[in-house]
Amino acid sequence: QLQLVQSGGGLVQPGGSLRLSCASSGLPLDRYAIGWYRQAPGNKREVISCMGRSDVNTYVKDPMKGRFAISRDSAENTVYLQMNDLKPEDTAVYYCAVDLDIRAGICPGGYNERWGLGVQVTVSS
Repeated sequence: QLQLVQSGGGLVQPGGSLRLSCASSGLPLDRYAIGWYRQAPGNKREVISCMGRSDVNTYVKDPMKGRFAISRDSAENTVYLQMNDLKPEDTAVYYCAVDLDIRAGICPGGYNERWGLGVQVTVSS
């Protein structure tokens, strides 16, 4: 049974950085497509960044390119989202998700997903 445990959220000033973690207990994350998502109040959930089964296959949504980066530590069984130069519009609840189905590409594809509980990121002065 896979469980995703998230950490790293919090309050940061504009221009600051945070690193979110998504740790797996149960199954190794380096076998599956994993993604980071966020949802701000009143908005739909959006995908931010994903990594396929190979670490070379990654996706970062255009507005986050150059500021956000996804990485995976197989030894720690953890996936990270490094967020730099944070802006107030980055304020949201951030979620990680993994798709246990091999049909998933770079991002979880809705086949057999598991989700973390989310962490709040607030960017404010």
